[in-house]
Amino acid sequence: MNPMPAPDPSAGMCFPDASWQHVEPEAIGWSRQKLEKAERWSRQIGSISVMVVQRGVVVAQWGDVAAKAELASVRKSILSALIGIAVDREEIDLAQSIGSLGIDDNEPSLTAEEKTATVRDLLQSRSGVYHAALYEGAAAAAMRPARHSHKPGTFWHYNNWDFNTLGTIYERAARSSLFDAFEREIARPIGMEDYRPSDGRYVTGPDSVYPAYPIRMSARDLARFALLFLNKGRWQHRQIISRAWIEESTKAYSHSDLGTGYGYMWWTAPINAVWPTVNLPAGAFFAAGTGGQYAFVVPGHDLVVVHNAPHPHGEVDTSAVGRLLWLVLDAAGLPDIGPDAAMEAARGVRNRGDSLARLLTGKTLLYGEAAAPRGPYRMRLDTDGNAAVLGGSERVQIDAGKWSIREDEVCCDWSKIHPRQMRLTAFSADASRVQLFDRRGILFIDAQVVDE
Repeated sequence: MNPMPAPDPSAGMCFPDASWQHVEPEAIGWSRQKLEKAERWSRQIGSISVMVVQRGVVVAQWGDVAAKAELASVRKSILSALIGIAVDREEIDLAQSIGSLGIDDNEPSLTAEEKTATVRDLLQSRSGVYHAALYEGAAAAAMRPARHSHKPGTFWHYNNWDFNTLGTIYERAARSSLFDAFEREIARPIGMEDYRPSDGRYVTGPDSVYPAYPIRMSARDLARFALLFLNKGRWQHRQIISRAWIEESTKAYSHSDLGTGYGYMWWTAPINAVWPTVNLPAGAFFAAGTGGQYAFVVPGHDLVVVHNAPHPHGEVDTSAVGRLLWLVLDAAGLPDIGPDAAMEAARGVRNRGDSLARLLTGKTLLYGEAAAPRGPYRMRLDTDGNAAVLGGSERVQIDAGKWSIREDEVCCDWSKIHPRQMRLTAFSADASRVQLFDRRGILFIDAQVVDE
């Protein structure tokens, strides 16, 4: 594949035709050496493929970019785009209640109050309907709020019931399967190379009448989708999704426990509140799927970064992808991306044994001060080996478990939160602050050590 000449920075966005155009990284100010470091990290964590695209041309790629992986929750951002097209055609009214659309579910069926949730509430994951849902892991099911605990529109909870029900609402309005609609409305107009409607499937089961709709997609096709959003819904001379919908759907209406914003089934910057791996530039947003599928869109730098991973047969966790993103942004020379979160850049000394016990026993770790809505977080490490995680100024208990020290690791076993088993290495410059690194050597928690 021959690199194209460096694009003129003053020129408009480029768009791939039958295939992507490539540019030499150095020609547009990127560090090849740092990109190679990012590639080594990517291979270490088990990525299928990565694409880095700036102004519509490929700055770097590695792995099999044509290999398809199941996108898991990235499917939700794809559905959001289709709903935007349907809204512009007046096929869907976001203010309409789900009750008026005939939405109900199996026993225990929806109450009259639950049926007042609107289509917009579902898009924002604020329906207040906590019915069992399909394609939902055990951890997600355990974290689901109690039924009827929040009124529609008043509380954000990442809720597969909302997302699955939206798939049915869309298909009824469009009179088409969403897999066929995606090919017709988006994939074909932007020239996706690999996607076929047969790459989608429905997940059904007894817990709910609303199926999930996972989709398999290649990195190079997902990059086209992200580029469409980077260019405000316009592809060359055709407006495929309205600019207004792109802006409306990628704006934060809620804040997650991780500190990220949440729009209409898109996540928004920042992502550095709890797991301090990378700062995304202001205005950035991204699609994310369990197992490690990500499409990052950074409008301020005309940048798209796509990461594909082998879900459901493997998993690349959020902190590992965050570290990869930091390495890519560092290769671009972008400012304000946060400090290097690798253990090799840790401050202070590595604590072990008795020194580690003296530092942490009977203490509380305070972290995630910027996170919302449940931050700041407190991890209490009691002298009897019990542990708890508390959230918010009210110090509501989120989870409880056990903790211990084994040589140079802080070991925590939890009931609900992920990961259930934490094995963390501690560095500290003094007794007032500790940095905890996971087994991949990535900063997991940067905490103040307090007596409480």
